[in-house]
Amino acid sequence: MLDCPFCRAPYPDNDADELAMIQARVEKKDPNAIMALAQKYYFGTLGMQKDLRKAVELWTEAAELGSVEALFYLGFLYCNGGGCGVREDKAKGIHFFVKAAMQGHAVSRHNLGFHEAEKGNHDRAVRNLLISAKMGLKESVDTTKKLFINGQATKEQYAQALKGYQDATEEMKSHDRDEAKRLGVSK
Repeated sequence: MLDCPFCRAPYPDNDADELAMIQARVEKKDPNAIMALAQKYYFGTLGMQKDLRKAVELWTEAAELGSVEALFYLGFLYCNGGGCGVREDKAKGIHFFVKAAMQGHAVSRHNLGFHEAEKGNHDRAVRNLLISAKMGLKESVDTTKKLFINGQATKEQYAQALKGYQDATEEMKSHDRDEAKRLGVSK
């Protein structure tokens, strides 16, 4: 369970070896490894100096190579103004969220719904939130509920979000997952 996600070898027991393992995959243009290295720069982990510009550069490369998660991070940075040379640019952030959402990223889809709600486009907001709720994202059900309470979504839409979320969580249930949760191995 704790093996390297790239090569399935046991995880190294020190930062230098872990970094070397990631960098070996980065050299092979593995978008997931590039994404992982970007996070190490962003948070300053594995003994690395925090370098936000390098993190953005790596997320951009990972996104170009197909990392949906990198698209999400770039969307988040641009929508919120992430510093490191990234000024707030909602349109650019939304562009990244759209690309990620079109590839099945639930949180990006939720963020699109939230953004549409902020703009007053409640119908478009609810459509995005229903999709992410059906992908198993509880936050989308909660946001749809708030829109319903405020009269910006119908009772039927809220019921759809709730049912979609319940169906998704039911599909994701497994004995192994429940056992891991019981043992404290997962959330």
